Amino acid sequence: MNEQQIRQWAEAHPFEPIHVDCTTTVMLKILDGKCKMSSAEKSVMELLYDAVKHHPGELFSDEFHTLIATARQQLTEGLKNHIYEKRVLAETMLSRPVMKSFKAMIREKGVFAAAEISEEGEDDSVHAPHD
Repeated sequence: MNEQQIRQWAEAHPFEPIHVDCTTTVMLKILDGKCKMSSAEKSVMELLYDAVKHHPGELFSDEFHTLIATARQQLTEGLKNHIYEKRVLAETMLSRPVMKSFKAMIREKGVFAAAEISEEGEDDSVHAPHD
């Protein structure tokens, strides 16, 4: 999926505030290098984060979004360590069942369908901008 398709998907599948927090947490995990998703799935998650970051979360302040924006511009080792600490904090604030439910929901609703095709080398439609 490209940026426009992800935005349309996000509009068709409105997130609860806790889901915005889950997306933010995954974005932190991508930035600290601990995310185990495929590169195509990470790209989709970056686009999804961009599509929902302006929506209110339930648990996290704008500090998380500012940190992510800074890291996407220039990720230093020191910033990566700070992101790791924030990500661990975020994961302790979210319960494991909430995060698992979120991941299952976005998979079930097809957000990764194009990413799976891309990983097989059949489609290059997944591109994440770095703002």
